Amino acid sequence: MSSELDPTHEDHNTDIHARNARYGLILFILYLLLYGGFVGLCAFSYETMGIMYYGINLALWYGVGLIVAALVLAGIYMQLCRPSKN
Repeated sequence: MSSELDPTHEDHNTDIHARNARYGLILFILYLLLYGGFVGLCAFSYETMGIMYYGINLALWYGVGLIVAALVLAGIYMQLCRPSKN
């Protein structure tokens, strides 16, 4: 049966929508804190971003870390929002 015609399908469950939105908001706030740390270091402690680790400055490490964190958080969100297998 098509999910468009089945009112009991989980796509039509507002509780699931609310739960997924809550997960998304929590993960967004977590990423926002990580990004805020990056912006704060750039704005208020510019010298810190120039510290070298393994020949690469902290700004680049932090920037790559933000990209990786975004991908990890997206994967976590996908796992949390997976449809249940009943």
